[in-house]
Amino acid sequence: MDLAGDERDRGDRGEGAGHEVTAAARAWERERVVGFWGELGLPGLIDVHTHFMPERVLTKVWAYFDSAGPLLGRPWPITYRQQEDERLATLRRFGVRAFTSMVYPHKPGMAAWLNGWAAGFAARTPDCLRTATFYPEPEAAGYVGEALAGGVRVFKAHVQVGAYDPADPLLDPVWGAIAEAGVPVVTHCGSGPAPGAFTGPGPIGKVLARHPRLRLIVAHLGMPEYTEFFDLAERYPGVHLDTTMAFTDFTEEFVPFPRAERPRLAALGDRILFGSDFPNIPYGYHHALDVLTRLDQDAAWLRAVCYDNAARLWGIGRRDAAL
Repeated sequence: MDLAGDERDRGDRGEGAGHEVTAAARAWERERVVGFWGELGLPGLIDVHTHFMPERVLTKVWAYFDSAGPLLGRPWPITYRQQEDERLATLRRFGVRAFTSMVYPHKPGMAAWLNGWAAGFAARTPDCLRTATFYPEPEAAGYVGEALAGGVRVFKAHVQVGAYDPADPLLDPVWGAIAEAGVPVVTHCGSGPAPGAFTGPGPIGKVLARHPRLRLIVAHLGMPEYTEFFDLAERYPGVHLDTTMAFTDFTEEFVPFPRAERPRLAALGDRILFGSDFPNIPYGYHHALDVLTRLDQDAAWLRAVCYDNAARLWGIGRRDAAL
């Protein structure tokens, strides 16, 4: 049963197509995902890169992907184009024990509002790690300080979409406060799927040089600059990488992970975290897990990537039901 193929067809029909997935297809996919982590002896999965955001913002994000074909040279259908409650039910059905609500601004004056929404979402969604974001603006240090005082557990920084220099002086106190607090920051700083003015290892490398204790999670393994971001991870012990969209058939066709770098996957195995980009992925969730088994890594590596590394980073126990 090709759920991903079925979903690609449905994705072309517009918003709400996810409602048409049959019960049999849902059961098949759940069996495949649960079987994956069950065989590893895990209590479930921790997904560090999922997107929940205000509906009107998410609608605009989906519209971007719907029109991204000419930019990427291929369609990008949204496999899980569902209402919020359905998306939450999908993750829980898969056995995802903890996840994030990756929000990000693209202009000034937006981050504080997103943080307020994300705080409310986390309050009503106990399995979501409370997420916040920021933008280079005079108010950033203030609302980031409020988020830290309020118990935020992860930040999202999207250098590509925000089109800002992460080393902007306005962000220096922000990075400093986050580093001091030890709160991880999932950062899209690689140049995929399309480069930005401040993507690549150089700009974020300046931030790390100023704040070497920063717990920076490089999204998408830093694609396509995989090697350079692995270099940063080896230089700075607080740098982690998430697997979001890496190794999938969709990504391997245009930015393949270098086979020569596979030994470094093992060497950095305690700092690689599973991420999916749910719901904004053009294939089934199970595929993001299945591809990890193609990397010639052992079961201990898979357990660490899919649960244990994130559990250690956020202090999540194996028996925690509500986070």
